[in-house]
Amino acid sequence: MNRKKFLSNLTFAGIGISSLGISACNSYQKKAIPSSTTKNPFFKISLAQWSIHKMIGEGKISPYSFAELAKKWGFEGLEYVNDLYKDVVEASNKSVALNQFIKKNNELAQQHDLKNLLIMIDGEGDLSVTNGNDRLNAVENHKPWIETASAMGCHSIRINLFGTNNISDWKKTSIESLGAIADYAKPYNINVLVENHGYLSSNAKLLIEVINTVNKDNCGTLPDFGNFCLRREGNERWGTPCVEEYDKYVGIKELMTKNIGSVSAKSFDFDSEGNETTINYERMMKILKESNFSGYIGVEYEGEVLSEEAGTIATRNLLLKYA
Repeated sequence: MNRKKFLSNLTFAGIGISSLGISACNSYQKKAIPSSTTKNPFFKISLAQWSIHKMIGEGKISPYSFAELAKKWGFEGLEYVNDLYKDVVEASNKSVALNQFIKKNNELAQQHDLKNLLIMIDGEGDLSVTNGNDRLNAVENHKPWIETASAMGCHSIRINLFGTNNISDWKKTSIESLGAIADYAKPYNINVLVENHGYLSSNAKLLIEVINTVNKDNCGTLPDFGNFCLRREGNERWGTPCVEEYDKYVGIKELMTKNIGSVSAKSFDFDSEGNETTINYERMMKILKESNFSGYIGVEYEGEVLSEEAGTIATRNLLLKYA
């Protein structure tokens, strides 16, 4: 299921934290990682909450089960997705709901000895639209999440630069919104990270031009291994086949020039040797190492063949294989 359709249909399940309903691991998860590959990795591993969005959406787990699963599966850090918490985004009093969100997640992260890293912001309005009022409203909607990220000890929020497909207008509106959000985030010690997430935001060269123009030390990229689709059939944002794609290896190398501590390791499917079938992880890891990266790599499994548990752990294992 694509992100746009999923988020529009998601309902908060409200299931207790202990009610995990996890299936047994398959052979991908059970493969041992040779000790020589795990002694001194040049990175740390975090879990992107989107990897478990189906289990949350189907009511099998609560979004507040996130830390428990991440610990069980061998991760060190947590990357939250705001729109998976319907108790917050649909609350009549968002301020009260956010305070509860902060309290619960801080307690859970501490309980499981995990580090809160960032919050991925979806569904709070498009930041690169040409309508000035809509753009300003979107900027305002991101501000409470900056405050929330700070209260949780995160280093960043992740934003999207969606809106117009006119390059000149997109650059202008993106610079305006990104600059405003970065200015607001600065006193909170929060970085604002832009993900290559489709259309013009997946044109790494253009995105770097925007970030260089904004020119703020708390504004950078969250490179994603797999999100380089520039155009889909019917010009849909999600859910249709990609008809034009930016070179992912060139893109990651370009985006790493403005990286601030986090990278997203996207995965979809694996062959019999445990390698991702659409992304050359060995090549990606070499790019990261050559960029002197030493931060967190967040696992973000989006496949349809393996379960979310199996696919997540297979991705983790693949990262450690090239550590």
